[in-house]
Amino acid sequence: MRFCLNVDHVATIREARGGNEPDPVTAALLAELYGADGIVCHLREDRRHINDRDLRLLRESVQTKLDMEMAIIDEIMGICVETLPDLATLVPERRQEVTTEGGLDVAGNLSRVMKAVTELHAYEIEVSLFVDPEHEQVEAAVEAGADIIEIHTGDYANALTYEDLERERKRVAEIAAYAKSKGLGVNAGHGLNYLNVEGIASIPEIDELSIGHAVISRAVFVGLPEAVREMARLVKK
Repeated sequence: MRFCLNVDHVATIREARGGNEPDPVTAALLAELYGADGIVCHLREDRRHINDRDLRLLRESVQTKLDMEMAIIDEIMGICVETLPDLATLVPERRQEVTTEGGLDVAGNLSRVMKAVTELHAYEIEVSLFVDPEHEQVEAAVEAGADIIEIHTGDYANALTYEDLERERKRVAEIAAYAKSKGLGVNAGHGLNYLNVEGIASIPEIDELSIGHAVISRAVFVGLPEAVREMARLVKK
């Protein structure tokens, strides 16, 4: 299983003070050196953390894989096809949210999503759809022509009891297996941390995990190289 580090929250710290530090591009290069299999960044419409400069330099410097998370917005679509990330992950986006709150409703917006997938494929960019663990969304992802789904693990991560945690883990596992049976690649992410990641990492149909906030938080105490090493060990174990 691959582990990709989301560097958005390095940029969040930078933007809290302004200026140039800490630099998410430097964080990405360190992460690659110490065990990350790819780098994820979300270029939001309001540029609250990652900005255009970050994305450009990440594309120039990332040696593993660059996954650009993005909403289906004309401006951001244009930037994506100019930048040519290895993977574009389409996500919902609301300006009021602190972080992404749920999966993209592919089934309810099929024609719009299909148009975006077709446009990105024209530039040979693979497309992943960030979806809740629901059969309907997997079926819509197939119809839209997506290459991959990324399963939203927020309900799993927010579970308060062991029973709830196990129920949500089984739900993710069932959808991962269903998506694989439909020919889709399967990634997962959102809210995963050092305490709960192994439950998701144990699901054999999942190819890749995208994790950000927990690793950057851990890095405050142990440094980014060690935080990346620790998470990579858990994911790959």
